[in-house]
Amino acid sequence: MKLLTIAIPCYNSQDYMERCIQSLLPGGEDVEIIIVDDGSHDMTPEIADAYQKRYPGIVRAVHQENGGHGEAVNAGIREAAGLFFKVVDSDDWVEPQAYAKILETLKEIAGSDRTLDMLVSNFVYEKEGAKRKKVMKYTSALVQNKIFTWSDVRHMRKGQYLLMHSVIYRTKLLRECGLNLPKHTFYVDNLYVYVPLPYVKTMYYLDVDFYRYYIGREDQSVNEEIMIRRIDQQIKVNKMMVDAYDLWKIPNKKQRKYMFNYLEIITVISTILLIRSGTAENLEKKRELWRYIKQADLRLFHHLRNGIMGNTMNLPGKGGRRISIAAYKIAQKVVGFN
Repeated sequence: MKLLTIAIPCYNSQDYMERCIQSLLPGGEDVEIIIVDDGSHDMTPEIADAYQKRYPGIVRAVHQENGGHGEAVNAGIREAAGLFFKVVDSDDWVEPQAYAKILETLKEIAGSDRTLDMLVSNFVYEKEGAKRKKVMKYTSALVQNKIFTWSDVRHMRKGQYLLMHSVIYRTKLLRECGLNLPKHTFYVDNLYVYVPLPYVKTMYYLDVDFYRYYIGREDQSVNEEIMIRRIDQQIKVNKMMVDAYDLWKIPNKKQRKYMFNYLEIITVISTILLIRSGTAENLEKKRELWRYIKQADLRLFHHLRNGIMGNTMNLPGKGGRRISIAAYKIAQKVVGFN
């Protein structure tokens, strides 16, 4: 069995996928790199096959009909032979020293009698044109360099939430929790982090800047204009998160609070993008989303609506919407998500 499987979802990624693959190859025989060609029409399939031929036993190329990012991740999970599992998007890459430290840590834990469900590390926003690179760290919230549980987690600030870039899961846990991301849907990385969380009992945090998250391509899914155009997919993911669990039944208070906060930030992003688009149709979709939450779980609706962010995003009238957008711009600078 391999120590770590890394899945690289690729769709027409010929221009940048090699930087990603090259950054992962130093993992050597401990790592299995699965390049998932999601029905690409460029040279992606040929590049994937060439790496498989050059690095047999390390790189595997999987070709499938186009199913979207989520289906590419699903394929990676299905095919994975590693004890642990990581997704690295084809336009992103990893930092060599941090990578070595992560593999050393995973190997040490795998050789012990402890079970680790999730390893967390930092990620860096590699934003095109930005002079200062924002690093998402968890030093204030998570115990470092040892296995811990939710009871040991300290306060996580707004905007300090875990993204796909910061987590490595135990592969078996991803299969046990029944994670199956929807096809042809953007923003499923939120489901990828959120759905397995109630199954996570043990964690480990390494304060290393491992994942480099590239932001800057015009066609990127986190580009604001594109997010507004694809708002129905953001809403779909938002609703799937609402439906995934009855959060009130999660026994650990800190775990429950974190999941509420995660759901809140995704709902805020949906809401503010709908407001920001300014169309009557999207303002109706905003009302419909909140009605959906209300019908699904009235207590959850009041919890989200009465939170600071929920209140800010639902102020009445044009003046209220202006305040909401101003709050969004602040959040944008803090989080840097687009």
